Amino acid sequence: MEHLIPDAPFVAMPAIMLVMILAAGIYFLIKGADWLVEGASGIALRMGISKIVIGATVVSLGTTSPEAAVSVMAAFSGNAGLALGNAVGSIIADTGLIFGIGCLMATLPADRFVLSRQGWVQRGSGVLLAAMCYGVWLIAGDDAALGRPVGFVLLALLAAYMYFSVRWSREHPEGEPFQTPDDMAGTAPMTGSIDVHALRSLPMLIGLGLVGLVLVLLSSRFVIGSVTVLADRAGVPQVVVASTIVALGTSLPELVVGITAVLKGHRELLVGNVIGADVLNVLFVVGASAAAANLPIIDHKATNPHIFLMLQLPTMLVILVLFRVFIFQTRRTGEFRRWMGVPLLAIYALFLLLNVLMSGSLPTH
Repeated sequence: MEHLIPDAPFVAMPAIMLVMILAAGIYFLIKGADWLVEGASGIALRMGISKIVIGATVVSLGTTSPEAAVSVMAAFSGNAGLALGNAVGSIIADTGLIFGIGCLMATLPADRFVLSRQGWVQRGSGVLLAAMCYGVWLIAGDDAALGRPVGFVLLALLAAYMYFSVRWSREHPEGEPFQTPDDMAGTAPMTGSIDVHALRSLPMLIGLGLVGLVLVLLSSRFVIGSVTVLADRAGVPQVVVASTIVALGTSLPELVVGITAVLKGHRELLVGNVIGADVLNVLFVVGASAAAANLPIIDHKATNPHIFLMLQLPTMLVILVLFRVFIFQTRRTGEFRRWMGVPLLAIYALFLLLNVLMSGSLPTH
């Protein structure tokens, strides 16, 4: 996306123009997310596929494309070290920030069929990535890197994941996950959305979803570009911008789509999107980036070269383990409770703070 819409035009614009672009970008981002959710939920309804499965496959594949684009282009342009941090940071943002906000907004349905399949793949992917990174570092030291064979292996696992996801979707039992009347309080009624879907053909729903996805991706780029330049002009350190705005920026589609899904009563889409995005950040983003170029694990240019191994990977593992604990607890209640969002958001906030402190990026004046 950065190659299609470069940074140069944003840098040359006056502040008032950047603010206008930011406002327009947010508007179209919300509109695109609305169309994407409508299309995805309509497709699920028409084809008899659970919305959480659609979220874990089709929607997550689309919303993860910004991370893939940024990482692959960075690998091709010689900044391969960005790929691993982007992928791991996105997993932390997806699970800690996005799912945390979703939990605070409403109780989220726990589809046991999906959580016992895609949920274990989610955790397994994160553990696999961490094991590869620590293993290669123990063998090769500070010159360690994930090579192209690793990338091709991850891409092969991606193909297997998509294949089994389709098979699992056909085996998924009919009916939506358990929801009580209290859970539905404060959300948009489902009947209006279903009536709209009934009037649209499957090709129209697919087209609506694709247009919404393109709009989400394009508008998120304008939001990221304008906010980054405005922050830079305000004197915010670049490393802080990179670890907050840019990292969150590539997860912006998941965030907006997830919030929109909750507001429109399609909570399953948020759960599925977060799980699928975590899997794809490892298998798709890291896999495609490693296939393009070797991905160094140690950033020798950073103030703390080992920050990836010391902070980012451990935080990813902690947040995935905590998410798995919450999944275990849903066996009794059938849902993710609102209080679960608090520790997830606390971990994400602490991660951002430690990222800044360990990077030595706090102003000294």
